[in-house]
Amino acid sequence: MKDQSTPINNESFAERISIFVGITILFLALVAIFIVSFEIILLIIAALLIALPLRAGAKKLHDKFGMKESISLVLVILGVLAVLTGMVWLLADRISTQIVQFQEQTPDAIESARRQLTHSSFGRQLLNSIPSTEEIRQNSSKLLSHASGLVSGTFGTLSNLYVVLFMAAFIVVNPTMYRSGIITLVPKPGRKRTGEILDNLNQILVSWLLGQLFSMFVVGVLTFIGLWILGVQLAGVLALFAGLISFIPNLGPIIALVPALLFASLDGFDQVLYVLILYLAVQTIESSVATPIVQKRMINMPPALVFGSQLVIGAFGGLLGLTLATPIMAMLMVLVKMIYVQDMLEDDSVQVQS
Repeated sequence: MKDQSTPINNESFAERISIFVGITILFLALVAIFIVSFEIILLIIAALLIALPLRAGAKKLHDKFGMKESISLVLVILGVLAVLTGMVWLLADRISTQIVQFQEQTPDAIESARRQLTHSSFGRQLLNSIPSTEEIRQNSSKLLSHASGLVSGTFGTLSNLYVVLFMAAFIVVNPTMYRSGIITLVPKPGRKRTGEILDNLNQILVSWLLGQLFSMFVVGVLTFIGLWILGVQLAGVLALFAGLISFIPNLGPIIALVPALLFASLDGFDQVLYVLILYLAVQTIESSVATPIVQKRMINMPPALVFGSQLVIGAFGGLLGLTLATPIMAMLMVLVKMIYVQDMLEDDSVQVQS
């Protein structure tokens, strides 16, 4: 009996090893596919952030006025284009002039910052990393030699933008087809729940984008008012940059502060201090007033989780991953709450914010 049971045990052990190896290989293959296609996933999410708000606006018009969804969608798209065109028409000349001035005055601002840094021992240690005006001008010819790399990078960005807009157009025209396709892949007992999950993912993306646009507007307006009162040069461009870069939570305001301090240094150390206080005040108002309003009405995200997701996703996806880290984490939170907490753990006390 003992001799007969040994082959069976060996066979069972070999079978378990084979299953383990197979699962491991499958997992590693899926991870490799995910890493390779990560940029494509980011582009798809960017397309969703364009398409879903447009579709949500069309649905609002359809529900409120009873018009066809196709007509509502056309009206929403025309309204967005009209707003963007109006903003460009009102601000293009002034902003373009200030951008030219920004490019011309940047070397002087850097040189002024160098002089300010010489007044402290810590500042003197940083001088080696800041190029002088002469070095910038002398190296201008060297920068031209890297123009091919810059052009290729620009074409890469433009091609990604084209792909995003192309996918967004397909999604916004007929999102039901893609939603139904995803639901069809799920076994019949889980299709209703899959539809609920997709609806929540849709809502969380739209809510995040609307909240982010509101925060960007608050930051841009408050920054412009403060810089204008302080008399900082190129207040319009600096405020526009601060508003746009705040699309990246936590890290965006730090990036926006650098050029503002450079141009403030043209007017002395006191102006640098005032601008620093201004930016801190704007971020305090944004985080204590604007953000709670957004979190209460739209989406609530733990700051530490947001920052951690930016570090991890940004390491894989670069600037695009850093920008989209927060909505990706918001989607993951929805999936964890609905699939793991509510369905697997059967804990309905945890609700998904929508």
